[in-house]
Amino acid sequence: MLRFIVLYSLEVMKWEPNGESIAVKFLQAAGYNIITRNFRYSRNAEIDIIAEIDNILVFVEVKTRYSDKYGTPAEAVTINKQRKIILAATKFLQNNNFFDRTCRFDVIEIYANKNSEWKVNHIQNAFEVN
Repeated sequence: MLRFIVLYSLEVMKWEPNGESIAVKFLQAAGYNIITRNFRYSRNAEIDIIAEIDNILVFVEVKTRYSDKYGTPAEAVTINKQRKIILAATKFLQNNNFFDRTCRFDVIEIYANKNSEWKVNHIQNAFEVN
């Protein structure tokens, strides 16, 4: 089950090509160092953004929606999707010998509107490894 801890209020940002680009700019503005984007372990196991802040590796899943008609963006990060992200994160840690690093799994919700503005909701510690 997702555990939502909202530490950022909704911020409005101007249009960018996609939600991941918005998320990167949002994270950088908050002081995060972007390590890589779209890290792929397998065809179905990918991490949208890997970032670092305060010596913590942060694996970020970005979900963009135009409405909540079918649920919030974070609700689309199902248990199955979480498992795939954790699998990819494990492979990233192994590939880079980051065995002693503190890690966290975040979700960034991007809400788009017709005025080419984006609302960003950053959910830290959205899920954990059990």
